[in-house]
Amino acid sequence: MEFLPRALFGACLLSITCGLGAAERVVDPLQPERPTGGDWQGYNKTLDGQRYSPLKQINTSNAAAVAEVCRLDVGDRGSFQAGLIVIDDVMYATTATDTFALDPVTCKIIWRHRIKRQSIAPLPVNRGVAYYGGRLFRGTDDGRVIALDARSGTLLWTNFVGNSAHGEIVTGSPVAWNGIVIVGTAVSEFGVRGRVIAYDAISGREIWRFHTVPKPGAPNSETWRNTVWNDTGGGGGGTWSHFALDPSTSEVFIPVGNPIPDFVPAERPGDNLYTNCVLVLDALTGELKWWYQLAPNDGLDHDLAAAPILYSNSKGEQRVAAGGKDGYVHIIDRRNQKLIAKTAVTSVDEPVRTPTPEGIKACPGPAGGVEWNGPAFDPELNRLFVGSLDYCALFMSEPGTKPDIGGYNMGGTWTGIGSPRGWIYALDADTGAVAWRFHADQAVLSGITPTAGGVLFGGDNAGTFMIFDSATGKLLKSTDTGGSLSGGVITYEVGGRQYVAMTSGNVSRSLFGAAGKPTIVVMALPQAVVAALATDTGPDAERGQSAFNTSCAVCHGTNGTQWNNIDIKAVKSKMTFDELVELIKNPREPMPRAFPEPLNAEDERTIDDIATFIMQWE
Repeated sequence: MEFLPRALFGACLLSITCGLGAAERVVDPLQPERPTGGDWQGYNKTLDGQRYSPLKQINTSNAAAVAEVCRLDVGDRGSFQAGLIVIDDVMYATTATDTFALDPVTCKIIWRHRIKRQSIAPLPVNRGVAYYGGRLFRGTDDGRVIALDARSGTLLWTNFVGNSAHGEIVTGSPVAWNGIVIVGTAVSEFGVRGRVIAYDAISGREIWRFHTVPKPGAPNSETWRNTVWNDTGGGGGGTWSHFALDPSTSEVFIPVGNPIPDFVPAERPGDNLYTNCVLVLDALTGELKWWYQLAPNDGLDHDLAAAPILYSNSKGEQRVAAGGKDGYVHIIDRRNQKLIAKTAVTSVDEPVRTPTPEGIKACPGPAGGVEWNGPAFDPELNRLFVGSLDYCALFMSEPGTKPDIGGYNMGGTWTGIGSPRGWIYALDADTGAVAWRFHADQAVLSGITPTAGGVLFGGDNAGTFMIFDSATGKLLKSTDTGGSLSGGVITYEVGGRQYVAMTSGNVSRSLFGAAGKPTIVVMALPQAVVAALATDTGPDAERGQSAFNTSCAVCHGTNGTQWNNIDIKAVKSKMTFDELVELIKNPREPMPRAFPEPLNAEDERTIDDIATFIMQWE
């Protein structure tokens, strides 16, 4: 860790707090009050990375009615893996070169800023912006970090993280907090020595940096023994995606990538810290706090690419969950850094094998496991949700390769086996036990988003947007967006209406899936459904009586006693309300089904009304 003086930093914080408040929205008194959690403030919504939304207008009873509202063709073909954010009724998104603001209801562009590259981009990828104090912060594929005015898109400052010709670029979305912007450098395979860097949010001045592969003589450099890869090369340890942060402890949790050469671990004996780690640093100083390593001395490119998440389990115990390309979700106790549970969420071979020149088969392959969107957490269900890629590979090593800074330092080659598939897993957040799982026909790389409405949003590389019942895993809705879903899937509220937005049309190193054009797609419930929900005060006995007389009285009569000596009014003494609702939905013979599957939102409300009427019938 290298620490730089922080003169005037307090003044910078003050100017952020006082000088940038003008970016806050002007409240329209005619608009409904924005609910708690109505914005989507960062890549994983909140600093802890849980991705959970308290919105519940879209729920298990009406999810099937969700439909497209608008879409925006972003123009740039290629990688589209960005995490969208929505702040004060404005959406922000990125491509490899562009940052733009748009109306999150109409998809109309408000402003657009294009980066003028200052050097060749070795890998044109960007995963989104951070928002802080009226400013947006993002990395670039020519090795810079930039700040933009969130209202106008005006460039405010730029700073270099390294030499892009050597592969030192920023692909992940920064984290911005307390006047600091924190980023990490990629790409491991290009021979970088990965590092995490903090900048002053106002000036762009570097505050501190930490090398994810210790330089010779630094603490834990002995975990790289007898190797030119740390002595003269970079060693890898790039960071691909986003970070998590705990404001109460000032700890930042960084997912660190693989060591190099990827497939010849014998040429870099030792654990190779801090590669394949959840690396925990002091966000204010960059000092090392602790780490947890998923795969020491990795030889299969089983790194940690996705941001870990922070949560408290059902007993109030603080946990970290990390999904790796090793195919597991690791649950770690923050108090003692010990592993609590380790659950496979795709096809995994054990024991782990080492590549040979002749080749070995192993699962997951380098493109498998959990990629750049990690676990999410639902506090109501106490469950973790994660998407993964099921793709095995043939690994072939090439011993004796030498460091090639800016080249491709894999130490071998790999070939995928079969067709890639995907999974969505629901896990008990205490034990890691599998609650349910869904096998998708294509890779699941998108963000997975649970909500208070009891629904889970996600998508696959075939371009299918999906809504699940969070509790059961039942698929409630699926629709083709026209392009691979490999970025953020977010939800937010504007004007009393809940929306879901996603990036569709990714074409990148993931290789797999629908080849649509990069597009932002926004969906919501139809206005008529939203209006009905706004005026609906809950189940209504009067409406229920009318519905009973229409649908049920044909057999039971309007007095409820005209079928087979059954007195409907007596039902309330034998059943609970929920049991009666279930009976109406799924009747026992010879009772006919009055509401055929699949039920829509109107059917669900009518059944609740009928049950309410019966339970109140005198």
